[in-house]
Amino acid sequence: MLTDIRYALRQLRKSPAFMLTAILTLALGIGANTAIFSLLDQALLRSLPVRDPKQLVLLEATPYDAWNGGTTTNGGDNTAYFSYPMYKDLRDRNQAFDGLIAMFQTQVGVEWQKHSALNNAELVSGNYFDVLGVRPAVGRLLVQADDVVKNGSPVVVLGFDYWKNHMGADPHAVGQTLDINGHPFQIIGVSAPGFASAIWGSPADLFIPMTMKPVVTPTWDDLDLHNSRWLNILGRLKPGESRAQAQAAMAPLWHALRAAEIPVMENTSPRFFDRFVTHSQLEVHDGTKGFSYSRNSLRTPLLVMMGMVALVILMASVNVASLVLVRAAGRTREFSMRYALGANRAQIVRQLVIEGLLLGVTGGVAGFALAPAVVRVLASRITNGSGQPPFSTGIDLQVLAFNFAIALCVSLLFALAPALQLRKPDLAGQMKQQGAGSVGGHLGFRRLTVGLQIGLSLLLLVASGLFVRTLRNLRSVNVGFATDHLITFGIEPNLAGYSENSVGPLHRRILQTLAVLPGVVSVGATTDPELADDGNGGNISIQGYERHNDESMNAEQPIVTAQYLSTLRVPLLAGRYFTEADDMTHPAVAIVNETLAKRFFGTPEKAIGHMAYTGPSGKQKDEIQIVGVVRDYLHRNMRDTVKMTLYHSAAQDKTPGGMNYYVRTWGAPQAAMGAIRHAIAGIDSKLVIDSLTTMDGQIDLDLSNERMIAMLAVSFGVLATLLAAIGLYGVLAYATAQRTREIGVRMALGADRRGVVVLVLRDVLTLAGISLIAAIPVALLVTRTLKSQLFGVSTADPTIYICGALLVSVVAVLSAALPARRAASIEPSVALRSE
Repeated sequence: MLTDIRYALRQLRKSPAFMLTAILTLALGIGANTAIFSLLDQALLRSLPVRDPKQLVLLEATPYDAWNGGTTTNGGDNTAYFSYPMYKDLRDRNQAFDGLIAMFQTQVGVEWQKHSALNNAELVSGNYFDVLGVRPAVGRLLVQADDVVKNGSPVVVLGFDYWKNHMGADPHAVGQTLDINGHPFQIIGVSAPGFASAIWGSPADLFIPMTMKPVVTPTWDDLDLHNSRWLNILGRLKPGESRAQAQAAMAPLWHALRAAEIPVMENTSPRFFDRFVTHSQLEVHDGTKGFSYSRNSLRTPLLVMMGMVALVILMASVNVASLVLVRAAGRTREFSMRYALGANRAQIVRQLVIEGLLLGVTGGVAGFALAPAVVRVLASRITNGSGQPPFSTGIDLQVLAFNFAIALCVSLLFALAPALQLRKPDLAGQMKQQGAGSVGGHLGFRRLTVGLQIGLSLLLLVASGLFVRTLRNLRSVNVGFATDHLITFGIEPNLAGYSENSVGPLHRRILQTLAVLPGVVSVGATTDPELADDGNGGNISIQGYERHNDESMNAEQPIVTAQYLSTLRVPLLAGRYFTEADDMTHPAVAIVNETLAKRFFGTPEKAIGHMAYTGPSGKQKDEIQIVGVVRDYLHRNMRDTVKMTLYHSAAQDKTPGGMNYYVRTWGAPQAAMGAIRHAIAGIDSKLVIDSLTTMDGQIDLDLSNERMIAMLAVSFGVLATLLAAIGLYGVLAYATAQRTREIGVRMALGADRRGVVVLVLRDVLTLAGISLIAAIPVALLVTRTLKSQLFGVSTADPTIYICGALLVSVVAVLSAALPARRAASIEPSVALRSE
């Protein structure tokens, strides 16, 4: 074996061009596969780093739309949100679980050693760490006794990474105090390294008892409300119990608790009772990987990328196999000599396998070295909806094992290809060097591999064309308001310690300060930011409109300042915008969008003057007069559909909180960002500006995943086409060399050089044409799986297929140019003496 390894190394050193080409090809394919698998592993395969994660379950309530009340989500599956009273009832009265935990993530203002920042906090039930089986790195973790009395336990557990990065991993930080939203909290411990949260993709900096919610979310309590869903529940099964058994055991309790909530739902119709109680189910799902706000949105893009990169590694393997075959054809005399001297087939195959493994392992090492850089680029471009990358950039042992498994598989794939051709050696012919065509007689196999590469490259080019068209279509969507020269950022006064009475005056002062900055045209603010995948809605009712049974009356209900809609330049269709006079001393007024006006009144003009009512189930509780109608525009994201919207005046908001500001400028918005930061700091240095960016930048963030997919698809398509070109060149160069005598005879009999060029080009175009014809139906079938990721483009778009086929054809002709030129330059007399 050692002799074979030394011999293989000598052989590879004698062919440096072949060795470098093969290793580089494999490194690109294996490195890309390793990088994508690292992301796929984190998002879809990896279990939570807790005790016995297979026993964890996620609770979901169905049907989701059988609900009358408020729902606050951070994304993820809407069915997995519960009220806090429901959680306590399930926790205390169930007999199916060893424990149930609740969690909810938000941002808080943290002041530590006179430095203020916004950080991710996770409100958790007191049994959170105990049920998960997480141990402290320093100090202690939360226990049930810390989560009993509302606002009674101002303690906090630090996330390990936060403690390491912000406090230098100082163990003496435990016992000290930091301010959260202006309130002192005692640090009692640090969570274990490697554990960031039970919510994947959203690492928590701080873990705070659930009963401290009034401090963590100052303008929103809801701890005691049954009709407010906002937290997620994970549970741990009892030993030996299955999810199906737990779900069956929970059914009676679930239906009893749902029936008890009917009075607070304020809808007692038989149909609602049937959906809310009788046909409702508490479903128990696998919780091994925890809950996630972003996993569902990332699942399909990651699987698509994994599929594309798998095609790339397949092409790389086939390409190297072609190179190995061409190289093996030149070694037929060597192998024949070894057969003649007594070597058996197993020894020859072993030699080829060792050479293949050396190439594959070297390519795997190079690919593994390349993978972290690719992961860092991809992780920075994939967001979880909040703009924060949900992935770590480390490469763990599981990814390392995957990398070398791929290297081993592709090594064996292309190493055994020449061995198959040598299973019946022609010793006499090859020893006389008359059998050059014997191994080359299997040129059909090499043509097949090149044809496969051409087909795969077309498939990847079509996919890249679909994703590029999708990105272009989304980027060109008319959102309904002017996005240019527009700056946006958030301010949360409550997180800086402002009392409820001082929040409104602060916002007015900020608006006045920003409005007089040089280059500023106008300023507005809202509680519901645009194109940030956020929503703030509730039920409404309309004067004189009779609601049908179970008809959805949910509408977006942002609170906006007087100049907000005009700052966005949303066209006014009827009535008026808000004014500064629309304050608490005047009757409540509202502006609605075109969709709401047409649904209930027929035309925008007819909506003016009518009364709307807001509150749970549309109860006539808060009476509001409609004074204006504005044109529809996209709100949540670029793929969104317009929903009914009712705008409230910020000056009439009884519980003001954080707002997102929108500043329209005369010149380049980037030039005004420094002035905005300086102005906010001049008002109060404790105020933290969140996500200062341009509106175009916000749209880019909203489309970051689509842009990343398009970028990768184009990269893989170009790489695949390049690999196909290399493979095609190799086959043509070898085939031309095999036909040297034939070409010489043709030219001796009168064929001109142009005819020889046509002969070679006809060969390549025939091969490319057959490959493309075979690949198009496969591409049509495969691209159907991408339909959910596309926007404004058909999976059978003829333009994309035609362009892809033309590009592949052009590359094929260019690959054939050099072999054709060599063939045309053959001298007949030399060719006839070639053997």
